[in-house]
Amino acid sequence: MKLYIKNMVCSRCKMVVKSEFEKLGLQTIAVELGEVEIEKEINDNQKEVLLENLQALGFDLIDDKKTKTVERIKNLIVDLVHHKNNDLKINLSDYLSENLNQDYNSLSNLFSEIENTTIEKYFISQKIEKVKELLIYNELSLSEIADILNYSNVAHLSNQFKKITGFTPTSFKQSKDKKRIQIENL
Repeated sequence: MKLYIKNMVCSRCKMVVKSEFEKLGLQTIAVELGEVEIEKEINDNQKEVLLENLQALGFDLIDDKKTKTVERIKNLIVDLVHHKNNDLKINLSDYLSENLNQDYNSLSNLFSEIENTTIEKYFISQKIEKVKELLIYNELSLSEIADILNYSNVAHLSNQFKKITGFTPTSFKQSKDKKRIQIENL
């Protein structure tokens, strides 16, 4: 049985969610971003307790098909931007269509309907958060960051960064108030 979970965005989330399942004696087969596969069906009482425990940690169970699909789109984008830098060179629409076995136009329309933003804007916001993270670490040049995140050049990255944050990457880096947005809040 597969259960879909909202706000799972990192490997730590996977560990926390897996732990909650194990506390309830639910044996997991696989735990991925946004979904958990368990051996047996769960009853309504177990589901209610699981839901309460997950919500206390900032997660939620997803029941309807549309929300599951949108959450899978988000998880694929988060995984792509934050964990698979080398794959950023592929076309986003092809990547999503292939991974979800659905036409990109229908995915795009559904995402916009549920999230009130486009897939592209969500993707860009994730990339900008990754840029912020890399700037804060101060280990890479802006040119290296642009290359890692598949920007055509530093100017393109800088323009997009300023458009989203209101700061140039350099002024953000020099700022004492380096605010990042939690991935699940994008």
